[in-house]
Amino acid sequence: QVQLVESGGGLVQAGGSLRLSCAASERTFSSRAMGWFRQAPGKEREFVAGIRTSGSTSYADSVKGRFTISRDNAKNTVYLQMNSLKPEDTAVYYCAARLSGSLYTVTSYDYWGQGTQVTVSS
Repeated sequence: QVQLVESGGGLVQAGGSLRLSCAASERTFSSRAMGWFRQAPGKEREFVAGIRTSGSTSYADSVKGRFTISRDNAKNTVYLQMNSLKPEDTAVYYCAARLSGSLYTVTSYDYWGQGTQVTVSS
């Protein structure tokens, strides 16, 4: 059983920055691709960013150039650096560990954190 715990959410003004962290409970973290997703009220959960075991990354078009995903395997932690935040980035952000399949798809992930709220004011 992998436990994921997110932190770093909060309230920020448009144009500001936040860094989210996701700590994993087990050493097999380094053998899994990791993803960040978000869900706004009344909307479906959507892919934000993903990082493979090789370190290669992928981003949703809406965050490309503003967000950066990274991982520290020694600390079993994945990060999401969010810059130039916009009100439309407001959502609950979730990290997840991929079992198999596409990096972009919710159903590829079998472990999820509890989520952390990010609110961007205009």
